[in-house]
Amino acid sequence: MTKNTMTQSTRHSCKKVVLAYSGGLDTSVILRWLQETYECEVVTFTADIGQGEELSPARAKAEAMGVKEIYIDDLREEFVADFVFPMFRANALYEGEYLLGTSIARPLIAKRLVEIATECGADAVSHGATGKGNDQVRFELGASALKPDIAVIAPWRIWSLTSREKLLAYAAEKGIPIEMDQGNRPPYSMDANLLHISYEGGILEDPWLEPAEEMFRWTVSPEAAPDEVREIVLTFERGDAVAIDEVAMSPAELLTELNRIGGANGVGRADIVENRYVGMKSRGVYETPGGTILLKAHRAVESLTLDREVAHLKDELMPRYAELVYNGYWWSPEREMLQTAIDHTQQEVNGEVRLKLYKGGVQVTGRRSEKSLFSEKVVTFEEDEGVYDQANATGFIELNALRLRLHALRKQGGETLGGDMSGETLGGDLSGEMRGES
Repeated sequence: MTKNTMTQSTRHSCKKVVLAYSGGLDTSVILRWLQETYECEVVTFTADIGQGEELSPARAKAEAMGVKEIYIDDLREEFVADFVFPMFRANALYEGEYLLGTSIARPLIAKRLVEIATECGADAVSHGATGKGNDQVRFELGASALKPDIAVIAPWRIWSLTSREKLLAYAAEKGIPIEMDQGNRPPYSMDANLLHISYEGGILEDPWLEPAEEMFRWTVSPEAAPDEVREIVLTFERGDAVAIDEVAMSPAELLTELNRIGGANGVGRADIVENRYVGMKSRGVYETPGGTILLKAHRAVESLTLDREVAHLKDELMPRYAELVYNGYWWSPEREMLQTAIDHTQQEVNGEVRLKLYKGGVQVTGRRSEKSLFSEKVVTFEEDEGVYDQANATGFIELNALRLRLHALRKQGGETLGGDMSGETLGGDLSGEMRGES
């Protein structure tokens, strides 16, 4: 289907569109463009997921542009409880470094978009994601999974307004209320929520260029962080952090406080070149102070409470889980299947973790749990009162060494490999087993 065909087809079928609206230049232009291009009613939806911005201007701008139905929803608690925390139960890291702060916000926005579309009888949703990024995929896969019959309008893949200058010219022509650039517009794009702030584009497109210190909003540089150690204790219940220093908090309150503490101590900066789902590499700089602390602490409490094989299998599944989140498959059956398995492992992940924060570093200094599998009686180097018979290790090692011996003999071209493989070659203790006895 060509762009023109797609535009015409969608134009005739859409009478009401729900737009994910920030109130900025891009989505304000999209709002007017939808009204004029599709001759439809536009409903705006603005999500408060902890970006720290005043949202009332978005309402005022929408009203000034004739919008009658305006949704501004505080989703901070839902965001952390139902999206961030489940992801952290998986210890998810994309490509070993990225804590998925932008990725995990998109399925919640998609969910609320289609909920509003159902509430107000809209037949389409729209977003401001470009045709080069991951967000278009995340929004649209989410919409398809949650409301299969909903149409999605992605203006950046359709219109000819392909630069900031063209957007500004369109805004001026249409009388769209936009704060004029006073010369202090940052030379990069920024996206924030309760989990992180991301910076990309502009001057950051050169992966060799070091970010300017004044770019960072949440974190001081490690060099400027206090010279004193900050110690905190996190309490976990069923894999989720529920208290800091024995003070119980809601999920959003806890993450907000961890961001404050971590940021003040230079924790959580990351500079990454990542592989976008659409096929290109992208450089992103991130501030994730609370998430960095949370991941370290969660792995520490799991180290006490998870069975070895469960923990190892969980680590094997983690990259796949992280990739699903990054690529926009939060609402997929495979992510839900993995989540069920992961959540099952978290039933006994309860306890406390003590951490030291110092100049950008996070160090675990203690962990304890009533559900611990760590046994001091078994692991001690002192007298263990017969709990563990060290002589049993001999047979364990011999059996596990058997295949390594066979492999070595084959490499050496030993004659006994195809013969009787007597104990004289492999060791007397194994001669019976090597003759096929069991």
